[in-house]
Amino acid sequence: MDGEPRSLKSIFAEAEEKRLSLEGTYEAASPSYRDDISAAIQGYQSCLSTISQVSLFSPNESADDISTSDLPYLLVNYHLAELIQKAPASTPQDRKRILAGARDAYDRYLHLLDSYSLLTDAHAKLLSRYAEDPASFSTVSGSAADATARRNAKIANFRAEKELRQRLNFLRRRPGYADPDSREAGGDEEAVRAVHLAHLAYAAHMAFQGLESLNRELDVIAQAPPPGEPVPPAASAEADERRRRAEADAYSDRVDGPAGGLRGVGGPLLSGQGKPLQPFTLVGNRQELARGVFRPGHNLPTMSIDEYLEEERRRGGIIEGGGEASMRVPEPDEDDFDKADADTMKAREWDEFTEANPRGSGNTFNRG
Repeated sequence: MDGEPRSLKSIFAEAEEKRLSLEGTYEAASPSYRDDISAAIQGYQSCLSTISQVSLFSPNESADDISTSDLPYLLVNYHLAELIQKAPASTPQDRKRILAGARDAYDRYLHLLDSYSLLTDAHAKLLSRYAEDPASFSTVSGSAADATARRNAKIANFRAEKELRQRLNFLRRRPGYADPDSREAGGDEEAVRAVHLAHLAYAAHMAFQGLESLNRELDVIAQAPPPGEPVPPAASAEADERRRRAEADAYSDRVDGPAGGLRGVGGPLLSGQGKPLQPFTLVGNRQELARGVFRPGHNLPTMSIDEYLEEERRRGGIIEGGGEASMRVPEPDEDDFDKADADTMKAREWDEFTEANPRGSGNTFNRG
């Protein structure tokens, strides 16, 4: 019985079980991770081999010609790409080969959907852009350096992914979603087909995200040193001290220092037109930096409280008197005749004024 060929359905079910076991709480650092992911990849590769042998999909057919039970097999390349992209690698060169295999699987999946006209208009446009230049493909149209466009594209991708996932979950919760071959269980073939088509659309969206992700990773790998090139050892404390002294000796107040100096590691900072060529920081001169090393973080007082009050009194900023002080009447000096005469004349003038101007004489508004 072991020599009998296995059915595509059983091979696919086993591969799905292995793939799902790698999701969720599975630890990628587990010693068995490499073996488990290799087994899942081999399962989907066996599916592809069986699909090719039975000629399950044909370019001469349309999506309506594919039976509902065969629709999940369209996802084999997508699941294979996902697993390949998650495979561990020991060197950058190994990682590049892994990403190349993932790109090939994503490419086969998207073109298979396109041959059956199962891509939406938006996804068909993305596939055309990808076909023009796969190595630089991005879901962001226009300049990749435009931060606003990249942010808006990220938000749009997140919303589209969320809507597709919600639609897929909603369709799976429909009462008619069951095994279409089990009519007794209430299986509805139209409901099942709608779920499979929604899953294909969701996978197409995630395939474009995967292609963009692996392109970014390849850009990072391209900046790694070539294999065999020795990595410089970590600098010792003495080497750091020598470097700091060299930088201090090479200090210059000029922003655009000469090439090869402290600021000239990557060439001049400014072009002939004044355009910055590399990042730099504007600082003061060396004496100002030295004075500010041990300066406190707050402003120190420059005079005592008594000195401040004396200065305010001199400027007329302090009003004296009032309160109890205003009730104190100084004792008159009986020997100061000039002061006594001046007070007497002031009292007489006030008496003459009150006799000439009785109380209420100036108020003429209320007189009848």
